[in-house]
Amino acid sequence: MTSEITLFVNPSAGRGRGARAAQPAARELRAAGFAVRTVVGTDAGDALVRARAAVTRGTGALVAVGGDGLVSLALQAVAGTATPLGVVAVGTGNDFARVNGLPVRDPAAAGRVVARALTEGRTRSLDLGRVGGGPGGHRWFGTVLASGFDSRVNDRGNRMRFPGGRFRYDVAMLAELAALRPIRYTVAFDDTDERELEATLIAVGNGSSYGGGMRICADAQMDDGLFDVCVVGPCSRTTLLRVFPRVYRGTHPSHPVVTVHRAARVRLAAVGVTGYADGEPVGPLPLTAQTVPGALRLLV
Repeated sequence: MTSEITLFVNPSAGRGRGARAAQPAARELRAAGFAVRTVVGTDAGDALVRARAAVTRGTGALVAVGGDGLVSLALQAVAGTATPLGVVAVGTGNDFARVNGLPVRDPAAAGRVVARALTEGRTRSLDLGRVGGGPGGHRWFGTVLASGFDSRVNDRGNRMRFPGGRFRYDVAMLAELAALRPIRYTVAFDDTDERELEATLIAVGNGSSYGGGMRICADAQMDDGLFDVCVVGPCSRTTLLRVFPRVYRGTHPSHPVVTVHRAARVRLAAVGVTGYADGEPVGPLPLTAQTVPGALRLLV
């Protein structure tokens, strides 16, 4: 393995924490004897081109310094390659790092984890989801593919210009609650026949959580070759508000309105619903998600 490591940095992550976090992480890597190069793109597309170029050149590791959005972008560069991924989690949600027991908002500690893992050759082989079928082609994801109420909250929040920050999504959630109605899906798991069902949302989990600690697919494991698919059936606003707090504890599957399925391949179709993978928009349904075992080497 080459001793040159690439830091893949989102300077705006966590209100500027990304840019600040790169320095202590780089210091830990250099102290361990690694040469460090930094990649910062002018936008997501440019950043991904630069990250892929570093992987092609044979960088010893791609280390994502930012939040879940940047980790998602890094996955597009390293998935299916021999290049390991390191994570310095300094974003808002940091679900990918939390699920994998990595330091959160402690860039020096995260840098030490990466340096030690590289020195000792310690990686964990993880599954990734690969989703496609829409106009945007295929995309890799590490945590959850969301569709339904939660993705509509994202849609509305992304359209809003006021208020700012996470409060925007709280306002968007209230607006979507006011407009709550069941969605008619066509769903197929693995090789079973398609069936129609009504649901408030369907979440396809390679990992267990999204949205900054919401354990929507609470028992999902990232190395078992299967998705956990959480289906929240039709429900009233009152029921949804009762179920919602339980998502943070991962106890919502015991509620009668919730069912969980396990499958390696999931096809979802619905009218007027956008799919979000790792919090990033993939495109409108229909979409098909497939597990790809061992697609990622994570430095742990």
